[in-house]
Amino acid sequence: MIPLHAQELTAFHDGQHTATSASELWRAIEDNHRCNCRLWDEEDLARRRDVPDAEIANNKRAIDGYNQKRNDAIERIDGQLLNLFFKTKAKPDARLNSETPGAMIDRLSILSLKIHHMRLQTLRQDVERAHLEACEAKLARLIEQRADLGACLDRLLAEAARGEAFFKVYRQFKMYNDPALNPQLYGESSRSKRS
Repeated sequence: MIPLHAQELTAFHDGQHTATSASELWRAIEDNHRCNCRLWDEEDLARRRDVPDAEIANNKRAIDGYNQKRNDAIERIDGQLLNLFFKTKAKPDARLNSETPGAMIDRLSILSLKIHHMRLQTLRQDVERAHLEACEAKLARLIEQRADLGACLDRLLAEAARGEAFFKVYRQFKMYNDPALNPQLYGESSRSKRS
């Protein structure tokens, strides 16, 4: 049994997470896409030049937080898919796929945001025709990339369901977010004690 298809994901991502599901898999997919949407907004805000540096620092901290949650959601997606494929025995000659379905779903989410924002650029009326044409070409390429990636995801999930391919949950271990692993964070306590 194949638990989801790229066409469902594309429709979900394009709807900007309007549908909710009771399944843990879809909750993780929703969380991932929600974080990507928030990351997109924070990344735009972090590029401003007309605000105090403190606002940009707040944007950068928000980016770190959303990125951690995004990666956590990717790992949850992979964990849920592995649970669904648990009963499927990998064949002796099954291939290990280095990119996980969760990472592919994350990339599909990001592509949906790129497509949405590039499409908005093609509708602008305050720019030259050359800008519109360049954005239309980029939009077509993004749509093609998403279709290609979706086909690759569908193939991986079908092969995993047949035991012909498998994947693992790869933990990201974001060391910069962990106060026990980032020397700039765990060093704060020793610096403050010396002060």
